[in-house]
Amino acid sequence: MQYDFQFQRTRRLKMNANVRRLVAENSLSTADLIWPIFIRDQDDEAEISSMPGIKRYSIDELEEVIQTVTDLQIPCVALFQKTPDGQRTPDGEGATDPENYVCRAIRRLKELMPELCVMADVALDPFTSHCHDGVIRDGQVDNDASVLVLVEQARVQAEAGVDIIAPSDMMDGRVAVIREMLETAGHKNVMIMSYAAKYASSFYGPFRAAVGYTGLQGPKDKLTYQVSPTQMNEALRKVAVDIDEGADMIIVKPGLMYLDVLHAAAQSFNVPLFSYHVSGEYSMLKAAAERGWIDERKCVLESLMAFKRGGASGILTYYAPQAARWLLEG
Repeated sequence: MQYDFQFQRTRRLKMNANVRRLVAENSLSTADLIWPIFIRDQDDEAEISSMPGIKRYSIDELEEVIQTVTDLQIPCVALFQKTPDGQRTPDGEGATDPENYVCRAIRRLKELMPELCVMADVALDPFTSHCHDGVIRDGQVDNDASVLVLVEQARVQAEAGVDIIAPSDMMDGRVAVIREMLETAGHKNVMIMSYAAKYASSFYGPFRAAVGYTGLQGPKDKLTYQVSPTQMNEALRKVAVDIDEGADMIIVKPGLMYLDVLHAAAQSFNVPLFSYHVSGEYSMLKAAAERGWIDERKCVLESLMAFKRGGASGILTYYAPQAARWLLEG
């Protein structure tokens, strides 16, 4: 008897839903999600027009956040401040104020839910009048002068009770200085999740609106300290340096547009890696879904799975509450 069929049938592993679950190479759960939260002044606007479905929370509204993370089993939130108009300064002194909105939010969240993992951004752009991530000296963002401010920003966050310090400023050497400060100031268990591979991307626009961005002054862009979109090896070198300096975890940002960088980092480094599903990526999906062009649930979960497939241990995403609800619904 002659057989002409192909016997390497991958379809055999696809015909039953339970078998598909058994052989799944990657999985996505609520435990993979970090929810970025914007913190505002009580009198500031809550709505973010460029990010439908996302709001800024006042300190008095953080019980709502706790209810959401409890109901949806989200393990971690990441905090970002919108500084009120008129309170930004050239050197971003508000970043080191122990009564700034991020520090107050850390204390309040820990009071409401001590076991919640709280992460806070370390960078000066929400606090500087020129909107750069560091301080400007002689017309340039001064790396070492900026690090001196950043380490104090990290200090007040650690004293407020933060679990994870997340330097997103991209100044050279800041991880080593922050790690030394944490070790010597009695905060040895505070983790550092470094934005080691943060690109000078055009996909941050909605985020900048959310934190009160008013436009860059001085240097016209951030290419002197963030990674150029042309670069791969440079990003991997920066990951290696930050790990050597004491980073416990690493972020690749943006997410979908830099899956190749995430995958290369996962192949090269044995540390937890995270992708940041940034505001522009979020808003594009939202806009397409609102117009009925895509199935929002399927496209979002497919996007988040792409990060896991690329090597991410977890994902920072504004979709965290919605995605968690979908995942729990099954």
